[in-house]
Amino acid sequence: MTTTTGVALRQTLARRPPWLGRTINRLTAPHSAPGRVLRAHRWLYDRSDGRVGQLMVGVPTLLLRTTGRRTGKRRCSAVSYAVDGDRLIVAASNSGADQPPAWFYNLRSNPSVQIQVGRHHLSGIAAVVESTTPDYERLWALMNAACNGRYDAYQTLTSRRIELVAIAVKEA
Repeated sequence: MTTTTGVALRQTLARRPPWLGRTINRLTAPHSAPGRVLRAHRWLYDRSDGRVGQLMVGVPTLLLRTTGRRTGKRRCSAVSYAVDGDRLIVAASNSGADQPPAWFYNLRSNPSVQIQVGRHHLSGIAAVVESTTPDYERLWALMNAACNGRYDAYQTLTSRRIELVAIAVKEA
């Protein structure tokens, strides 16, 4: 990503959430925000075309667009992420529920995804990082640190091992 857009994207990825968002996130961690707050956040992020939302909840957030495995319809979810080189890492935590979120099943069926980070629209290929993968622990620590220990707390709520997803991005 050496283009002008690539440079702007790297700057966007490096931005730090505002102090109020970080403070609220630290105070609420390890709990997830109520569902209606998360839906409102996703709606605002999507409707503002990324002008509002990427750093609103105190952690870096992207919009993940997958294709429904049964319906074929485009689905949009707001998820927190960590940066690992040219990849974005997301966790299929579903707030510690016993099943992964629906978007995880969708990208397993069709790994081609669209993501939005701030105002940057990108396409990518998602790959599941299994807990048996040698890189899993390092990526888990990276994701957990980006979200104030939230994922360790989610892991205690479920017996399944929470999957990670690495998204190799390219400019759309």
